[in-house]
Amino acid sequence: MALLITFGLAGCATRPVNPRIEHFDPATMYTFQRPSENQEDRRHFVLLAFSGGGMRAAAFSYGVLETLRDIEITTPSGRKVRALDEVEVITGVSGGSFTALAYGLYGDKLFDDYERRFLRRDVQGQLIARVLNPFNWGALVSTGWGRSELAADLYDEVLFNGATYADLKRDGPQIVVSATDLSEGTRIDFNKPTFDMLCTDLGGFRLARAAAASSAVPVVLSAITIDNHGGTCDYRPPAWTRLLLDNPDPPRPAVRSIKHLNELRAYSDQSRRPYLHLVDGGISDNIGSRGVLDVLSTFASLHALGMPTPFDRLREVFVFVVNSLATPPNDWSLHENPPGMVELLIQTAGAPIDRYSYDTVETLKDMQAGWQVLRVVRTDMKPIAEGNPKLDFILRAPDINIHVIDVSFAVLKDSAERDYLHRLPTSLVLRSEAVDRLRAAARTAILESPAIRELMKQDIARMVGSGPTSAGAAQMEVAPARVPVD
Repeated sequence: MALLITFGLAGCATRPVNPRIEHFDPATMYTFQRPSENQEDRRHFVLLAFSGGGMRAAAFSYGVLETLRDIEITTPSGRKVRALDEVEVITGVSGGSFTALAYGLYGDKLFDDYERRFLRRDVQGQLIARVLNPFNWGALVSTGWGRSELAADLYDEVLFNGATYADLKRDGPQIVVSATDLSEGTRIDFNKPTFDMLCTDLGGFRLARAAAASSAVPVVLSAITIDNHGGTCDYRPPAWTRLLLDNPDPPRPAVRSIKHLNELRAYSDQSRRPYLHLVDGGISDNIGSRGVLDVLSTFASLHALGMPTPFDRLREVFVFVVNSLATPPNDWSLHENPPGMVELLIQTAGAPIDRYSYDTVETLKDMQAGWQVLRVVRTDMKPIAEGNPKLDFILRAPDINIHVIDVSFAVLKDSAERDYLHRLPTSLVLRSEAVDRLRAAARTAILESPAIRELMKQDIARMVGSGPTSAGAAQMEVAPARVPVD
């Protein structure tokens, strides 16, 4: 009887419904690049890809932001700016999505209070306490409203304050976090092109729900369910997508983009897929780099087809792959008995993701190497390639340098520190010492990378900051609390 009374007091919860676009306006375009004082400064493009890994990933990616804040670079026009101010895109999955979204919301104010409000908080303990609280049980059994919705409400209280995508800073980098559609295994990016296709107003979607979806580890947390309004707003895909999809013989780099475009196009019929059940983005892309690969592959394809793109002026692309994947040691091969059920579940889920992440990084590096080779041979091969369709791709290849900067535990020279970081759990709570060592490790990994050392050697970049410091007493300026509309 007491349990029934408790459920009655708790009541049910209504699943948030993402706002629908009544009519799609193709004139509402977007651009990746930040406003620049000089066109010459648009010749380089900087992307940060934040991996998953719970609070470990959140702290490690925060250390990257701190380090880039403390590096001063000289732009092609001669301006001296912080490296952080030159970042145009930040992608994030799972734990990395918290840092990406929080920086997009607060900007530099993040450095005042992110540690106290999130990194040094026992978010996991607070979430468990809410799940075990009988007053939440009625809501937890409501249709479409599960543990991840409870988590989203907690993330709003401790970090996002009810902010939506419309509250992200307009003068900051584009923030793209990803989740995975549980039904199809498709990567779903929280960005305008994807949500336009779903006939959903991304501006009204709460950041906390995006973070909850991106970090919804299956079994441990429930899926975040969103409505698919596709096909109800007269959405028309951009011309460049039709150029690729309708091409009977598309350029080889387009294959990856075409596959993802076809996956997304399947959502345009609401009647066949009225709901998307979103879980951890790490399942489809645990280092947040698949989207980067898609962008670069699409650019190369459109460039080869002679279609103008926003990236035609670029000469340098810097991709910081911020990979906080941990590989805790085990001694299973030394014992006759196999690992237990929990260990087996963790290994079978984590091992394929880790290998997939490795392949993603290597594919980026292969693209980097391929473009560099084509740039070198372009001049020598030009007389031969002209008028030869089989060699003409050399002339049409992008004249761009790609720099893939590996920011991971593996690049650290201190073996004891590597071992310590690899043993850190994937959870939403860490000791303060671990937070500080992750921030310091990110700094070391960036400063020791060949690309950054070369920039410093050329006097293009130099350190102006003193390194990570503990959070001060100042409070972040928070976005006004608002009634959830998604």
